[in-house]
Amino acid sequence: MNSVARKICFVTGSRADFGLLVWPMRAIRETPGLTLQLIATGMHLAPEFGYTFNAIRDEGFEADERVETLLASDTGAGIAKSVGLGVIGFADAFTRLQPDLVVVLGDRFEMFAAAQAAMFMRLPMAHLFGGDVTEGAVDESIRHAISKMAHLHFTSNQSSTQRLIQLGEDPARIHTIGSVGIDAIKHLALMDRDAIGRAIGMPLGERNALVTFHPVTVEAGRSVTELEELFAALSTLDPAFRLVFTLANADAEGRALNARIEAFAAGRPNTLAVASLGQLRYLSLMSHVDMVIGNSSSGVLEAPSFGVPTLDIGDRQKGRARAASVFHAAPERGAIAAAMAKALQRGRQNTVNPYGDGESSRRFADIVGAISDFRPLLKKGFHDIPAGGAHA
Repeated sequence: MNSVARKICFVTGSRADFGLLVWPMRAIRETPGLTLQLIATGMHLAPEFGYTFNAIRDEGFEADERVETLLASDTGAGIAKSVGLGVIGFADAFTRLQPDLVVVLGDRFEMFAAAQAAMFMRLPMAHLFGGDVTEGAVDESIRHAISKMAHLHFTSNQSSTQRLIQLGEDPARIHTIGSVGIDAIKHLALMDRDAIGRAIGMPLGERNALVTFHPVTVEAGRSVTELEELFAALSTLDPAFRLVFTLANADAEGRALNARIEAFAAGRPNTLAVASLGQLRYLSLMSHVDMVIGNSSSGVLEAPSFGVPTLDIGDRQKGRARAASVFHAAPERGAIAAAMAKALQRGRQNTVNPYGDGESSRRFADIVGAISDFRPLLKKGFHDIPAGGAHA
């Protein structure tokens, strides 16, 4: 075993990925022979998205570097320029930190920027949750591109592992560990109804829903239209139904959605819009609501572990494996209203979650900790699938 501690550098750009990374980072920090590094970027550094940089410290971590990426524009051109700005910033940060392994999660453009910088700097890279499919977002292409730049893979389910093999990744470098989001559900002491009501500033009612609607980035202009259809369907619920919106992320059209969400909430006494709840409040609220609504991956990955029904709208999460508690609706008010009724009729039930058992982070850290030298991973070939479709 290498006597010098190997530096494992995580990149976090938003409330969403940080909530997932908390547990793998803790596991790495607790593993002998490994030293944790952390770079904060993206929405963490933007007040309009809740300046969630403070949440990093609240969880007991310190960022070794900050990389500014966000421009004021959320157009396609603005996002493209943010990626370029990020590549420059990550190149500087990696030069200072000299990590032995860079860890990126998922599919956001901040991760794409970090992955590009790491690739050109010949830094070994691990990718969490490649191989997933989300056909309704440009994230789909970003995720697969990061997978091709990465040298080590950790997937949430066997189907994703199979897709990475189809992409030419060596099966020996792919580890199916489950979703780390479930680790938090297993290990956190969640807040009760009264506590979460006080924490968000609105007591929970007899019926409650958690709503998150992110931009649909494949087709420009669709996001606002689909959000208005969701508003129309939500307006058919009993007025006493309490709705808590978490605002959209910094993808193209995100600011336009947030302006409409805040206006919708302002006109309804039982509706609240929050920039960021943080992991504890978010999962605590999810554990008490009657339904999770929108197009966030958390409704597909984490909500089934609580048995709470999810209504997934549109194509943003299309292609992901789904538990029996996940309903789907086209982004049209009638379809959404009908699916909400079905989800409420089903109610809370014990559900098998296809994304794991809550021990993913420990598996991740054990695998990383067992690698004494990451440099040989840089030599990467294309794994061909033999004729007939068999693979090993």
